[in-house]
Amino acid sequence: MKRILYTMIAGLLLLSWRGIPESTVYVIGKGDQPQVSRDNKGSIRLVYGHKDSIFCAVSTDQGSTFSKPVLVAQVTGMHLGMSRGPQIASSANYSIITAMDKSGNIRWFRCSHSSNAWKDMGFINDVKGSSPEGLMSIAADRADNFYAVWLDIRTGKQNQIYFSSISGNATGWSSNKMVYQSPDGHVCECCKPSISAEGPEIAIMFRNWINGSRDLYLLQSSNKGKSFKSAEKLGAGTWKLNGCPMDGGGVTIDPAGAVHTVWQREGTIYYCQPGVTETMLEKGRTCSITGSAGSTIITLEKKDTLEAIKLPQKEIIPIGTGSSVKPLMLPGNKMLFVWEQDGLIKYKRA
Repeated sequence: MKRILYTMIAGLLLLSWRGIPESTVYVIGKGDQPQVSRDNKGSIRLVYGHKDSIFCAVSTDQGSTFSKPVLVAQVTGMHLGMSRGPQIASSANYSIITAMDKSGNIRWFRCSHSSNAWKDMGFINDVKGSSPEGLMSIAADRADNFYAVWLDIRTGKQNQIYFSSISGNATGWSSNKMVYQSPDGHVCECCKPSISAEGPEIAIMFRNWINGSRDLYLLQSSNKGKSFKSAEKLGAGTWKLNGCPMDGGGVTIDPAGAVHTVWQREGTIYYCQPGVTETMLEKGRTCSITGSAGSTIITLEKKDTLEAIKLPQKEIIPIGTGSSVKPLMLPGNKMLFVWEQDGLIKYKRA
């Protein structure tokens, strides 16, 4: 009898390892476009939008449960949908949320972890109305340095890649600077740029537009964004497209400083590191990426089916149905997934 029991337990563990969900799907509330971050002490903050309101829920038990969402702010005419929506990054002492309005302004809100209170801090873009597309990303290191990247039209009224940073308890972001200008006039107009930070290293990924091709390019800095190397095309293939795929992919830097990217080309998801030929993964779109030492997690959509791929094993992990799924690595080789489905924000651990 004991041998049978041990065999059953081993079988269940094996099924769990192969990706069968081990937890229930939970609902946070009504909303769209969830984003998630984890601070130095392990608190997880989940932010999302609902109409013109920004909400945030907090977990202090590694994503097993979340607090009741609190209203962070209301932004009249807030961009929401198609990768547009509130963004969040967390560090040692602060978390920052950004939101973009349809007038082209980037609002930002800061929470001191000592008080857990959100405060309206003003604007990031220093030229009014310069970012009407509503596409941006933010990132933070573990020492309260925060970085922002976005599409900005102040140069020639065409979208280029702009960047800014802020440190500690400063109240204003650095002077905005253009870190890339396309030689063909503008970068891809409807794809969200991505950013990641690890120590002094920063990686920015964006979809370009050169000679009719909408390929992904990488910008890297090793001095906290004071300067960037020349933009580097990712992958050996190219995508000639007379239109915008509205799919910017994702970038992350692991603790060892290695850059990992994921993106879509012609309906196929590719994983790529700079200077290396891309690896084809699955058919799909709207992908995201996160990682830790020795493990990378990629999420993607197949119509309304959501799944994750764990690299380097290429293990498939089913998530559920919906859209806008985002992953977060947890201690103990666990994962948290957040997404939207039928106007509701959902989450689960795996």
